[in-house]
Amino acid sequence: MLAEVVRPVYAVGECEIDLARRELRVRGSPVPLGGRAFEIIEVLAQSAGELVTKNELMDRIWPGAIVMENTLHVHTAAVRKALGRHRGLLKTESGRGYRLLGDWSVREQDVARPPVGLQRIRVPSETPGSNFPLIVTRLVGRSAAVQRIQDLVSAYRVVTLTGPGGIGKTTLAVKVGRRILGEFGDGGWLVELASLSNPALVPSAVAGVLGLKISGEISAETVARAVGGQTLLLVLDNCEHVIDAVATLAEAFMRHCPRTTLLTTSREILRIEGEHVYRVPPLQVPGVDVKESNQILDHSAVELFIARAEVLEADFSSHTRDLPAIAAICRHLDGIPLAIEFAAARAAALGIDHVAAGLHDRFALLTSGRRTAVPRHRTLRAMLDWSYELLPEPERLLFRRLAIFSGGFTLDAAAAVMHESGLDPSGVMDGIASLVTKSLVALDQRVASTRWYLLETVRAYALEKLALHDQPDMVAQRHALHFRNRFAPTETGSETRLTNEDLIGRRREIDNVRAALDWSFSAGGDSFIGVDLTAAYALVWLHHAFNTECRERCERALLNLEPGGQNLRLRMLLQLALSSAFYASAGGSIRARTLAIDVLEAADIADDFDTQAWALMVLSAMYANSQNFAAAWAAVTRLGQIAQRSQDTAIDAIADRRKGYVQFAQGRFGEAQRSFERALRVQFATDDQQPAFWFFPVHHPSISRAMLSLTLWPQGFAERASNEARAGIDELGATAPQLSMCQTLAYGLCRTATMIGELVTAEQEIARLIDIATRLDSSFWQTVGHLLEGKLLVERREFAAALSTLRDAFAACSRTGHYYSAIEFKGALAEALAGVGQFDAALDAVDDALASAGKPDAEVWFLPELLRIKGDVLLKRDADLSAATAEDCFNQAGAVAREQGALFWELRVALSLARLRVSQGRNDEVRQILGPVYDRFTDGFWTPDLRAARAMLDTLPLV
Repeated sequence: MLAEVVRPVYAVGECEIDLARRELRVRGSPVPLGGRAFEIIEVLAQSAGELVTKNELMDRIWPGAIVMENTLHVHTAAVRKALGRHRGLLKTESGRGYRLLGDWSVREQDVARPPVGLQRIRVPSETPGSNFPLIVTRLVGRSAAVQRIQDLVSAYRVVTLTGPGGIGKTTLAVKVGRRILGEFGDGGWLVELASLSNPALVPSAVAGVLGLKISGEISAETVARAVGGQTLLLVLDNCEHVIDAVATLAEAFMRHCPRTTLLTTSREILRIEGEHVYRVPPLQVPGVDVKESNQILDHSAVELFIARAEVLEADFSSHTRDLPAIAAICRHLDGIPLAIEFAAARAAALGIDHVAAGLHDRFALLTSGRRTAVPRHRTLRAMLDWSYELLPEPERLLFRRLAIFSGGFTLDAAAAVMHESGLDPSGVMDGIASLVTKSLVALDQRVASTRWYLLETVRAYALEKLALHDQPDMVAQRHALHFRNRFAPTETGSETRLTNEDLIGRRREIDNVRAALDWSFSAGGDSFIGVDLTAAYALVWLHHAFNTECRERCERALLNLEPGGQNLRLRMLLQLALSSAFYASAGGSIRARTLAIDVLEAADIADDFDTQAWALMVLSAMYANSQNFAAAWAAVTRLGQIAQRSQDTAIDAIADRRKGYVQFAQGRFGEAQRSFERALRVQFATDDQQPAFWFFPVHHPSISRAMLSLTLWPQGFAERASNEARAGIDELGATAPQLSMCQTLAYGLCRTATMIGELVTAEQEIARLIDIATRLDSSFWQTVGHLLEGKLLVERREFAAALSTLRDAFAACSRTGHYYSAIEFKGALAEALAGVGQFDAALDAVDDALASAGKPDAEVWFLPELLRIKGDVLLKRDADLSAATAEDCFNQAGAVAREQGALFWELRVALSLARLRVSQGRNDEVRQILGPVYDRFTDGFWTPDLRAARAMLDTLPLV
C-alpha cells in the first residue's frame, strides 16, 4: 500500500502549481500541460528557487532513460507556453540548467497518493489495454518524426498531426502510441472517425472505444466526465470532416480529464487552447544534383519506394540505371508516402520509365491548371489523377462507384452498384482484383469473409470523380437498395429468424447502413427505402445497445412513414423498436410504455402473433422492473396464450421464463422453479435462430438456467444452485450475444456465488458483468452490476465502500427509472449504513424497503431477509432496549420464510435469533431454535451460514 503524502500548492501572483491535482493554474483556471512538462515545473517548484541542472532534471523526469537535450528543450518550451505572460518565471541558466523565479508561497492542499502514470514506465507484463493495430510493414525514414512526436505528447495535453492526405499521419500516431503506451496506466485507444458522416456521433464513437459507463445521452461533456482522472492516451484519427465536434470534445477533455493526453490526426488543426501542432514532413528526397547511387539510396523516399516494390517482387535496389528515375519520381511526389507507394506499385507492374514519363506529363498539366492549390495537395492529386487515367474505362467506373461504400464492401454489394454497367459479377471481381494490385483498393484482413475497402484519401478522390462523371443519386440509390433488399423482409409475415452470426454480419455494415439512411432521407433520396431499411436494421442497433441511434433513426423513419394499411406492419415494428430503445436507455418511461401499448392494440386487431409477442415481452419487462407485478403477470399470461395459438415453442419458453420471474419476485419459489424447468425443456442449440422481432436474445436457455439457480438457493439447494449458475455460463459459449451474458451473470453466478460465500468468484463475475455492460453502453446492466458489487462488499464487511457503491447505483436508478430488485439492494444499503454506525439511517432504509414490500402485489421474495436485517440493526443500535422488537422481527421473518418455502432465509433468521439468545444467556434454547432448521438441509454444508450454524451447535453442551 502506497503511503499517503501531503501534496502542497505553490503560489505566486496569478500562478498556482497544485501538486495534488497535477494542475498549473493561471488566474484560477487550469492551463493544459503534458505530464512530463508538469513534472519539470513540479521539480523546480520544490527546489525553492535553487538552480536545477539539466542532468538533474533529466535524471528526475526520465530515470534510467537515455534522453537528448532537445527533448528537455521541448518540455521547457511547453512550460513557458503554459505560463503565458508569466513565462519569465522560468529562468534558463545558459549551459547549466533552470530555476523558478519569484517569491512562491506554499500551502497544504490535501492528502494524495504519490503521482503515478507518467512517472513510472511499466514493465511488459504490466502493459495496459490498447486497441492500437500492429504496424506490419517497416516504418521507413520516420525515426526523427517519431521521437519528436513522442516528446510533444509528453509535453502537451493535445498534439495534432497535420498535413495532406497520404503523408502518413495515422501511421505515425499509431507508432508513437505503441511506443509510449506503458506511460499511460489506463491504456491507449485509437478512435477512427473517418466513417462518421454525422459530427454528433463523435462522442459516441469515443465512448464506444473506451467502453465508458454513461447513462442517458452521450455528449462531449458526459464522455469527458466519465473518463475523469484516468491516465490514458486517446488517438483521434481523421478528424478533418468532423473538426468542430472534435474540438469541442478536446476542450471538454482539457477541463475534466487532467491525466488524459489527446493525439489527433487531421488535415485541419483544432484551433483550441493548449493544442500543439506538428506538421508531418514528407520523406527525404534526393536533390536534382544528387547523382551517385549510394547517395540516392540514402534518402528515405527512395528507400520506401524500393521497399514497397520489393513486396510486389520487383527489385530495383541493385539496378543502378533505375535509381535516377526513382529519385525523379520521389521528387515529383514531394516525398509523400502514399503517393510513393502508389508509384512503386505501378512501377512494379509497368516499369520505371513508363511511370516516370506518365507522372511527369500529368504533373505539368495539373500545375498549369491549379496554381492556387497547396503544392503538396497538387502533387497528391496529380498522382491520383495519373493513376486514375491509367485505368481502363470499366475499372474507372468501378473505382468511382466503390467510393459510395463508407464501411467497406463485399462482392455482392459491389455488383449491386454496378448494375446495368455492363460488368457481371465475374467482371466486377476481376476489376476489384486489378484495383487491389494497383493499391487503389485494399483487402480488409480484419474479417474472415472476403471484404475490401478504399483508403480514406483514395475514397475522397473517387467521390469527387463520382460527382463529376456519374449520377451520384443513382449510385446512392443502388447502394441503399442493396442493403434494404439484404436486410428488409420481403413480405408481411415472412420475417427471417436470425442467428448470432447473422447479427454479427449485419453489425459489420453499420457505416454503410448509416450512409444509406442519410441519403434516403435527404432531399434527393428515397424515404421509402429509408423506412424499410430502418425497420429491418433496428434489431442490430438494439442487439448491440446502440439505443440512442436506434431512437433517432426510428423517429425519423416514423416521420416519413405515410399512413395506410400497407404500412401498418412497418409502423408497428418501428414503434416497438423505439419503445425498446427508450426502455433500454431510460427504463420504463411513459413514452416507452405508451408506444408498446399502442402497438399491442394494433397487433391484436391484425392478429399478428409475432408483434403481439414482442410488445408483451417489452411490457412485461417494463412492468416487472417498475414493481407492477399484477400488470406483468397479465402480460406474461397473454404471452403464454399467444404461444399456444401460434404453436411457437420459443414464445412458449419465454412465457414460462417470464412467469417464473414474476413468481420468484412474489416469493413463490416452488412455482417459479417449475416454470423455469418447463422453459428449459424447450430445446435450443446455443446458436439457434431467434425471432427477429425480439430486442434481445431472450430465448437463450442459459438465462432460464440462471434464473432457476436464483430460485434454488433460497429454498436451501445451494449446491444445485451453484451448478446451474455455472452451467448457464458454459452454455453460452464464446459466440453468444453479450446481452445474454449480462442476464446470465446477473441472475445466476454473480448473485448465487455471493449468497453461498464464493466471494472471489462473485467478485470476478461481477467485474465481468460491469465490463461487458460498459462495452455495450447498457446503463441498465451497468447499474445492476454496481448494485451487485455493493451487496458483495457488504458480505465482505467492507461497509464504507459498499455504502458509496450502493448510493451511486441508486442515484443511477433515479436517473434512468430502473428499479431492479429494489428491496434486495435497499436491504444491502441498510446493512452498509449499520456497518458504519449510521443506525437510524439504516432503519430508515430498511423501513422504506418494508413499506414497498407491504404494498399490494409487491416484490416480497426478499422480505424475510429484510425483517431479519431490521432485527439485527435494532440490536446493534441498542441491544438492551430493542431486544423485544428485534425478536418480533425475527419471528415475523421466520413465519414469512416458512410460508415461502425459503429454507435458506429460515436458517439466517434462526442464526440471528440464536445469537440473541446467546447474548441473553439463554443457551439452552439455541439448539431448539437452530437444530430443526439445520437438520432439514440436504446439501451446501460448506456454505458460510451452514458452517456457522454447525459451529454454534457444536459449542452447545449436550443435554
